[in-house]
Amino acid sequence: MKIIDVEPGDPRLEAELLPVLSELRPHLTPELFRDVYERGHAQGLRFSAAYADDGACVGVAGWRIVHNTSSLTQLYVDDLVTKAASRSTGVGHALIGHLEEHARAAGCHELNLDSGTHRTGAHRFYLRERFDIVAFHFSRMLKPLGE
Repeated sequence: MKIIDVEPGDPRLEAELLPVLSELRPHLTPELFRDVYERGHAQGLRFSAAYADDGACVGVAGWRIVHNTSSLTQLYVDDLVTKAASRSTGVGHALIGHLEEHARAAGCHELNLDSGTHRTGAHRFYLRERFDIVAFHFSRMLKPLGE
């Protein structure tokens, strides 16, 4: 398996990463993905992709280095998805290892992610990977101004 970091504008983003990422984020269109990465890249958003020996993209991680008062410096994982047909083959473990290398190189104190409450299989995986459940994440939907 080979893991690479993919920069904005790389044609592999839409052709290879987006189909895998869509398994977790089905609302993403190519246009939305381009827009989010372009704007998010300025805020530190990066994508890494895992490729099988046959050259197929089998996993994707979206991540960023974040500085805040709670953890000082952390690598926050926005997205972590393994292609359904490739789950339980070590892809997720390898991506986490790759992200941990980035985190250590950046002087991070933590590697953090959120996971939807309905994703119990993912939760089992994160616990096996030695993540701890340390917080509740609260969200509030906002109406557009003027509504």
